[in-house]
Amino acid sequence: MKDIKVLGSGCAACKKTAEMIAGLAEEAGVPVKLEKIEDIQAIMAYRVMSTPAVVVDGKVVHAGGIPSRSAVLAWLKES
Repeated sequence: MKDIKVLGSGCAACKKTAEMIAGLAEEAGVPVKLEKIEDIQAIMAYRVMSTPAVVVDGKVVHAGGIPSRSAVLAWLKES
């Protein structure tokens, strides 16, 4: 199971990022634990300055905007 966190203030882009990841994971049949982190201190702990940011299995893989569909699919397929 992939552990995915979407870091952000709760803005529209952050919500869209979380929704896209959830939808693509379901389409791909990849089980994920998706968590939205909105606490500024928790976000800063990842040393992220731009949101939305995405953390997959403990590693920041994206920051600063909505990720592309192809990027999300690549994250989901990584083992």
